[in-house]
Amino acid sequence: MASSAVVVGGGIGGLGAAIGLSRAGWQVTVLERAAEFRPVGAGVVLQANGLRCLDALGVGPAVRRGGIPDRSGGTRRADGRWLARIGADRMEQALGTPAYGIHRAALHRILLDALPGDVQVRTDAEVTDVTADGEITWTGPDGPMRARADLVVGADGIRSTVRRRLWPSAAGPVHIGVTAWRGVTPVWDDDLVVAISWDRGAEFGVVPLADGRVYWFAAVNAAPGSAPPEIDARFRRWHDPVPALIAATGTVLRDDLACLDEPLPTYVNGRVVLLGDAAHAMTPNLGQGANQALEDAVVLAAVAGRPDGLALYDRQRRPRSQRVARASRLVGRFGQQLDNPLAVACRNTLIRLVPPGLALRSMARHADWRPPA
Repeated sequence: MASSAVVVGGGIGGLGAAIGLSRAGWQVTVLERAAEFRPVGAGVVLQANGLRCLDALGVGPAVRRGGIPDRSGGTRRADGRWLARIGADRMEQALGTPAYGIHRAALHRILLDALPGDVQVRTDAEVTDVTADGEITWTGPDGPMRARADLVVGADGIRSTVRRRLWPSAAGPVHIGVTAWRGVTPVWDDDLVVAISWDRGAEFGVVPLADGRVYWFAAVNAAPGSAPPEIDARFRRWHDPVPALIAATGTVLRDDLACLDEPLPTYVNGRVVLLGDAAHAMTPNLGQGANQALEDAVVLAAVAGRPDGLALYDRQRRPRSQRVARASRLVGRFGQQLDNPLAVACRNTLIRLVPPGLALRSMARHADWRPPA
């Protein structure tokens, strides 16, 4: 009889884990809190490590068809002056594949469609309790439900119920003092120079999507709970086409960014493991959040069936994911969050002086990872 696994959370990491575990012979149930899966979110950049994970899960070709190779050209100032230019082709040469930009909803649909037929997906399922021996309780349309599984995967996000129940002394998410906006334009016909632009305590980035639309993101320093400036006013004087991209967007998402600043001592408690943001929610500055969740998923699927599988998962995933999270936090403080005029001037000078090859190696090292066989 196949071992049973319950995956709590139907996001990118949770669906990746469900696909991988099912392909490895587990009987999988996914519990998703939302009443139905809807096309939500904005864009995501899949780097080499994430793409290799998607290849391992059997969906890499579909993702590449639904995405577009990243055309990022480097870093600019708010007035448009270049600080550093590194062609996307050089990143492809270094890692063997370009990064791909894709709408999060498109990626989510690809993963949903790839779920094997024997995977049960229960929506409108609010998990209320979980124990280290694999007993899990949730409330659904038919009332309270309970099951016992050989493996429970907590992939339920930064405010994870699984983490809160079984890691009660762990610190929760903390706001980092940054407000972020995300949007997707209609089809964009004008010329587009792809880059990340920095100003004092602010940044703006663009990612073209395969259907001709443009995903953009912006961030500014702002105390948690404070009223941030209106985005069109804050970026009105930035270089073209920043104001036009904002003006062309209908729905703009806004969030106060948070992360898990205090690393967990383990991702495993009995038969329960944490994955993705539930384990290591990080700032978006390296663009590694979804990629690290996919790494978690394929490693877990590869080792979970072994007698020492969960301990091996923890040994493989915790040091690397926490190292990436620390690096992302540092990049944010050095980049978008830097506000002091003198410090900003020094940073910009340093970026201009760093040889492109050295900058490329620094950018590529976090994405240079391959999944286990």
